[in-house]
Amino acid sequence: MLKKNDFTHIAIANPKTAPYGLAAYQTLDKHGLTDAIKPKVVEGQNISQTQQFVATGNAQLGFVALSQIYKDGKITSGSAWLVPADLHEPIKQDAVILTKGKDNPVAKQFEDYLKGPKAAEVIKSFGYQL
Repeated sequence: MLKKNDFTHIAIANPKTAPYGLAAYQTLDKHGLTDAIKPKVVEGQNISQTQQFVATGNAQLGFVALSQIYKDGKITSGSAWLVPADLHEPIKQDAVILTKGKDNPVAKQFEDYLKGPKAAEVIKSFGYQL
């Protein structure tokens, strides 16, 4: 459908503020589709708004975060094309403890949890790689 250009609107997050939007345009560039698709782009301010455009049917296609439509190894609604990682720069997900919280034991516990096996299981269940 993407290559056929057989759709009215495609939702993509703002590439200046959303890493998923930048990755979407990099993917389109690698396939030589950016110029053909640009007039049909509905740009979300962020990845959540982008996903809403697709979920409500205001865009027939969209580049959204896998975690928005994926749970326990399955697509939860609609259909999907899992974009190969070599078509865009890596999207890194990080967590940090701010200076204000550096001495907070709960912040440290949360950081330890995020680095542990239980969190890794949850993270993987939403399609993220560690």
